[in-house]
Amino acid sequence: MLEHFLAHPAAVERLRSGALGSHVDAFLEHLADLGYGHETLRIRVGILGRLARWMARRGLGVADLSESVLDRFLRDRARDGGVAQRDAPTVRGLLAHLRSHGATGPAVARHDASPLGRLQRAYEHYLTAERALAPATRSDYCGFFRRLLSERFGDGPLPLRALNAADISTFVRRHAHTMSPGRAKLMVTALRSMFRFLLQRSLIDRDLAASVPAVANWRLTTVPKYLSPEEIDRLLDACDRTTAVGRRDYAILLLLVRLGLRAGEVAAFELGDIHWRAGEITVRGSKSDRRDRLPLPADVGAALAAYVQADRPHHRTRRVFLCAGAPSRGFAGGRSVSTIVRRTLDRAGLHPAVKGAHLLRHSLATRLLRAGASLSEIGQVLRHRAVTTTEIYAKVDLASLSSLARPWPGSGGEL
Repeated sequence: MLEHFLAHPAAVERLRSGALGSHVDAFLEHLADLGYGHETLRIRVGILGRLARWMARRGLGVADLSESVLDRFLRDRARDGGVAQRDAPTVRGLLAHLRSHGATGPAVARHDASPLGRLQRAYEHYLTAERALAPATRSDYCGFFRRLLSERFGDGPLPLRALNAADISTFVRRHAHTMSPGRAKLMVTALRSMFRFLLQRSLIDRDLAASVPAVANWRLTTVPKYLSPEEIDRLLDACDRTTAVGRRDYAILLLLVRLGLRAGEVAAFELGDIHWRAGEITVRGSKSDRRDRLPLPADVGAALAAYVQADRPHHRTRRVFLCAGAPSRGFAGGRSVSTIVRRTLDRAGLHPAVKGAHLLRHSLATRLLRAGASLSEIGQVLRHRAVTTTEIYAKVDLASLSSLARPWPGSGGEL
């Protein structure tokens, strides 16, 4: 592998016989499998050579590599004025590769030793051991926990008994208007949990949970945002289907538009979930472990086949949709899918109030309703567990609702 990037055999032999040994070739093959191009790999060979020489001068071997050792290497490079943008990602990627093959020791957990860090770890343990909350919920709660205390006390000591109702109200007012109503409700729920924890540990002397203001979020008060059929066509046409990325995005958008999949369901979609002969797909529920079978429309199947056969990078992951740039990998989650929707909306010149992937799910429900489908049928297509989840779409059927409206009072106040 090294022969492709170093012209002189002596340079190849020096690197192979140096501190990193034969691991260099294996790491470069790993990077090539992830989709990195020749020029990027050539630059990284140079970085690996500098690391190998630095290790040799200090008598270090592969087994000695760790985060702290690499931090020293990067500091030395910076002090000499030679650190480059790719240095840190390259050496940290090498360390992860070596660990995956057992060539060096496991990572040593780095603990935040600050008062806030210690308190947060105690809170995380409380949420896990006593509340049994899911990891995603714990992450959300701890985020609000840290934000409130950081904004109130900074990086110094935590005089928690100084917290009062005014601090809490100020924090909620500052942040609630930047969130959706649902997210704001989650925030105040997390704050109440936080103050119950602090009171239980005798870190505060009064129940501040009662001081957390409520956030109004009544059911069915909003109207779902959606795109018209003409706007859906403009959205799909905005995908440049002469490129691999455009064909990938087109297949993703068709899954959202035709089948109403959630963003997380598209991100989790795997090759084995496509049943070509049966004309069906399996959908892995993003909110549970459910598996649902849905019909595969002809245009969706054609778009998927075109992407999988010609454009999808070769990769060991079973995920259908992969990131376009190196390193090749499946999407981290639904946010990547929503980002694709937002970018395509911008290219199409469409500027709805809501731009995430759920906009296309609402659009499908609205289109079905106006085509005569019942709310029960729409709920089956969208795989809602409860009928009440589908009720919100009744508000977009203006033609039916207008037949229920009473005339506006005439002049003089007479009905």
